[in-house]
Amino acid sequence: MSFRSYLPFEEADVINNPQQGPNPYLRTKVMTASREELRLMLYDGCLRFCHQAKAGLDAENFEQSYENLLKAQKIVLELSTSLNRDAAPEICDKLTALYNYVFKLLVDASMKRDGEKVDEAIRLISYERETWQLLIEKNNGHASGGSPSEQSQQTALSGLSKSA
Repeated sequence: MSFRSYLPFEEADVINNPQQGPNPYLRTKVMTASREELRLMLYDGCLRFCHQAKAGLDAENFEQSYENLLKAQKIVLELSTSLNRDAAPEICDKLTALYNYVFKLLVDASMKRDGEKVDEAIRLISYERETWQLLIEKNNGHASGGSPSEQSQQTALSGLSKSA
């Protein structure tokens, strides 16, 4: 699977949105993004879909909430399966447990039409997104690319292998 397959928008949005026409800027942004930036986009997409699902629940538009929760679930699965367990198994195990919990929250929210579960998922993914953003900024600030430990953590999270 590819990060690009679960980005925070549909392929039609990237290539040809009927309401807005082609969006070459967005397509270029996705196609030229680093693995780290793609992961950040996944967090953004998950949050966007969760907020849209919550709005659907609040408006009792259950079809909207279901569709958006399903998209958020797919992104959470991609976040989990793209971890590089060889680089940092302990970190990956903790993140896998977190992503499994968030996935369960999203499934429960869909089945029980429970906005509080969506709120909890939003809180957890927001925290992960902020943490990821800080890690990217910290590593971009190091000319040498950071310490070996920091490089190992980022490699594990971005799904890159040592040979990549």
